[in-house]
Amino acid sequence: MFANLEDVVDRFREVEGLLSDPAVISDQKRYRELAKEHADLTEVVMVYSKYKQICNEIEGNRELLQDNDPEMKELAKGELPGLEEHQAELEEQLRLLLLPQDPNDEKNIILEIRAGTGGDEAALFSADLFRMYTRYADRNRWKVEMLSASETDGGGFKEVVALISGERVYSRLKFESGTHRVQRVPDTETQGRIHTSACTVAVLPEVEDVDIEINPADLRVDLYRASGAGGQHVNKTESAVRLTHIPTGVVVSCQDGKSQHKNKAQALKVLKSRIYDQMLADQQAETAADRKNQIGSGDRSERIRTYNYPQGRCTDHRIGLTLYKLDAIMQGDVDEIIEALITDQQTAQMSQQEG
Repeated sequence: MFANLEDVVDRFREVEGLLSDPAVISDQKRYRELAKEHADLTEVVMVYSKYKQICNEIEGNRELLQDNDPEMKELAKGELPGLEEHQAELEEQLRLLLLPQDPNDEKNIILEIRAGTGGDEAALFSADLFRMYTRYADRNRWKVEMLSASETDGGGFKEVVALISGERVYSRLKFESGTHRVQRVPDTETQGRIHTSACTVAVLPEVEDVDIEINPADLRVDLYRASGAGGQHVNKTESAVRLTHIPTGVVVSCQDGKSQHKNKAQALKVLKSRIYDQMLADQQAETAADRKNQIGSGDRSERIRTYNYPQGRCTDHRIGLTLYKLDAIMQGDVDEIIEALITDQQTAQMSQQEG
């Protein structure tokens, strides 16, 4: 596994040299690409340097075990266990760093939450989930921008779409796609019976023009008057936009902004991400040996998590993790779940490499 690390070091030094080249500095696109590559390689090179240093120290101590000086032999014998333990830790760290990286991990995301079975209660749970992700975004200093929303009279969402931007957003939230189930007693339930409702969550990587290009001739644009709250301006002008991508049949509507131009730009952003996500799903279906190992496959039909309010319990069914801290989770404290999902995926990747 570590055979190519010297090549990684050579490439790191090459990139360092290129970053100081005036020709590269003047080409901003090329400079940004190399700067990102340099940042990606830095941790690997630093850990590998420590690893080599520890290996040299272990080799030196083993040579001292053959020394004629009893004190030197005893000193070397005492240091070896700690050095070997540190070596094992660095090996594990290098294995993780050398795992194939998801090219979308650095991207912002389009978050889509839709109420499923459960009527008004499902719509209220959609709002609860959106609040949970918004508060998680606040914890990470990410920006949340509402793109579109279809609200209910009770304060829930039939559907809500938002752009979340910041550092490595997709890498943290990509495992959230799927069906989220809630079990609780609705406020309107007079008999105290527990109801089960569900919402679907989709996490789509925000795409740039270099990722996917849409031919304008393949788009049908419909303009109409927005409905719902928004004041006289929204209701009296044809500011709402509906885009239909004819080849795929993907339809996106946006009416939140007062400007037709802004609504069209936001709708196009969501449309591109949905088409890109569809392309990724098709690729995964073709190449996956075992779909069950794909935690982040984005299959919205799969029930991934249950939020049980009476027991204060949250269970992620993919990894069998149950936490009795539902109140904290709904306030955005979801790192423990996300870290467990990431670890599970990394473990599966390492098993595949070893196999």
